[in-house]
Amino acid sequence: MTLAEHLAEARRRFLISSAAIIVFGIAAFMLYSPILRILQQPYCHAEPKHCLFLVTNPLDGLTLRIKIAFFGGLLFASPIVFWHVWRFITPGLKASERRYAVPFVSASLTFFGAGVVVAYFSFGHAIRFLVSIGGPSLVSYYNPNQYLGLFVMMMFIFGVTFEFPVVLVALELAHVVTPRQLLHSWRYALIAITIAAAVFTPSGDPLSMLALAVPLTAFYFLAIGVGKLLRR
Repeated sequence: MTLAEHLAEARRRFLISSAAIIVFGIAAFMLYSPILRILQQPYCHAEPKHCLFLVTNPLDGLTLRIKIAFFGGLLFASPIVFWHVWRFITPGLKASERRYAVPFVSASLTFFGAGVVVAYFSFGHAIRFLVSIGGPSLVSYYNPNQYLGLFVMMMFIFGVTFEFPVVLVALELAHVVTPRQLLHSWRYALIAITIAAAVFTPSGDPLSMLALAVPLTAFYFLAIGVGKLLRR
């Protein structure tokens, strides 16, 4: 393909992906109430007696609905987007690279989704910690946009950090590091994982830090084992 044909192909796939995001965003906009209830569940788990949101700006409701539509469109359309990205880069891959591409893409999506799920179920404990740390004199009524921002940030950070084993295996296959080197440095890796979990956990509560650090530790040793198998 010529450069112009590559650009035309990229534009076509970009337009299809954008259309999918818009369509699913409209669907998320229409399904605003059930989606909001799902997002509100961790808050109600932490504060079952009063888990209503406090709106102090007339535009807060509209802003929240637009944000839910935007993030919902990105989430629900992500399989279509990833598919078109994959179809665009596939012709440029060698046969050996294409053999590893599908497992790596599948593993990346699986681990990212697992991180989002862990963040969702950890967020209720994070809210409970944040409520208790302020003491009994405070009554918590959160702004929905700030709540959603913290929630989405936590899910995104967990999803990205759960890509850790995929990155390690890729580095092993690229001969940047070896399984032996990783196994030899496991003590330093555990210290680094603990520090990273403490720094990158948005809520700052101990349980969420453990929910991030423990899987990453398991993933570290899992990546060493997978790297040994693939390098044979």
